Amino acid sequence: MTGRPRTTAARVLQNRLFLAACLACTSLAVLALAVLLISVLVQGVPGLRWNFFSEYASRKPDRAGILAPLSGSVWVCTTCMLLSLPLGVATAVYLEEFARRTRLNRFIELNVRNLAGVPSIVYGIIGLTAFSRMFGLVGSADGTPLVLGDPESFLHLELPFGQSVLAGGLTLMLVILPIVIIASQEALRAVPRGLRQASEALGATRWQTTWQVTLPAAAPTILTGAILAMSRAIGEAAPLLVLGIPLFIASTPESLMDQFTVLPFQIYSWASRPQGAFHDLAASGIIVLLAVLLSFNALAIYLRIRLQRSTAS
Repeated sequence: MTGRPRTTAARVLQNRLFLAACLACTSLAVLALAVLLISVLVQGVPGLRWNFFSEYASRKPDRAGILAPLSGSVWVCTTCMLLSLPLGVATAVYLEEFARRTRLNRFIELNVRNLAGVPSIVYGIIGLTAFSRMFGLVGSADGTPLVLGDPESFLHLELPFGQSVLAGGLTLMLVILPIVIIASQEALRAVPRGLRQASEALGATRWQTTWQVTLPAAAPTILTGAILAMSRAIGEAAPLLVLGIPLFIASTPESLMDQFTVLPFQIYSWASRPQGAFHDLAASGIIVLLAVLLSFNALAIYLRIRLQRSTAS
């Protein structure tokens, strides 16, 4: 043993110095965030008037609004949620509750975790190839899509999907699907094994145990992870940019095959202009986007607490 052992006073001093360094780093990060938020609020709050939410984008700052991008964000994120949550939770249930621990299943789980770290722009390239263009295998040679159903109907399809709401929703689904699967797996693993064994001892099948015991116990954590994943989808811009989504649209989507734009695109468009009035509009758009994200996070916390109370009772 080399050197003298450290005294108690030296260890206490080292711990206090480490704690002070951590607090200093945290304080700097919080201070920088507070400065940014305050500057955005000061610049953007005056622009939060009614016509800002009821008007389309315009060349005149006093007449510009976020109706089209806000509506497009709601459409594409709702489509993404309806597609990704059932598929992600079902995949997690199969891998955790029914799949055997074979090399193939372990390989699948490893790749799911790797996909969670892939940059979102890569998923944009996949969405462009698979959904927006469908590998060039569908549609006519002049670019006219193949229409299935009545073009005036809400449920009609156009193949390939092009720059439609459905293509955007499917692309964002690829972005958050690994996150939903991993969060759901961790939630299922956190359920005590004794609950499953007690249910099976009473004669319940594995499916009955999963549906009536495991899933209700894991539901708070699953919903929290899913809503936080949707919060990421709302702020994503890179995958949709690869799809060729336009920055300016003077209409709101009315079906899954309509074109759309999203809030991050509109904020970028305003922030890139030289006029100061458009910078104020960008700050107002940032406030709206932050409000939507914080609302999703608050909803996740509320659902988690509510479901935990119901499960405990």
